[in-house]
Amino acid sequence: MSERVPMTKGGLIRLKDELKRLKAVERPKIVKEIAEARAHGDLSENAEYHAAKEKQSHIEGRILQVEHWIASAEVIDVSKHAGSDRVIFGATVTLEDTDSGDQVTYRIVGELEADLKRGKISVTSPIARALIGRSEGDTVEVRTPGGAKEYEIQTVDFEEEELPGESGE
Repeated sequence: MSERVPMTKGGLIRLKDELKRLKAVERPKIVKEIAEARAHGDLSENAEYHAAKEKQSHIEGRILQVEHWIASAEVIDVSKHAGSDRVIFGATVTLEDTDSGDQVTYRIVGELEADLKRGKISVTSPIARALIGRSEGDTVEVRTPGGAKEYEIQTVDFEEEELPGESGE
């Protein structure tokens, strides 16, 4: 019934870590906050109580959302493609802007993992869609809000990303 969500191994681990933190840290913390606010008396005019209940609602909603994502995750093992020079899901691609010569590196990941600040772009983004199926040495044109840009694919790599440590992030 539910559609599978492509994800890297690291993305699934981060979701599981978030779920563990929500259930083991955030949920007990908000229960304590609600109990403290309740002890202040009249609940109808107790702003702390209402704020804590609203926060609890957000936490419970996030838990349900993360559980759903974990249940629908389809983990793609990118290491199986090591040695390939063709861009597919999970590839780390280094591009060179053909105009400026600037280089940029992106990892193509699932929508839930995308984080441009960390160089991770969604497989559904315009640049990823332009790159999928192409190989090292190919030139691709990407339509951006600032106009069309042309990139040459320098390298395609399939190393597993560094996974978060046991201590959490």
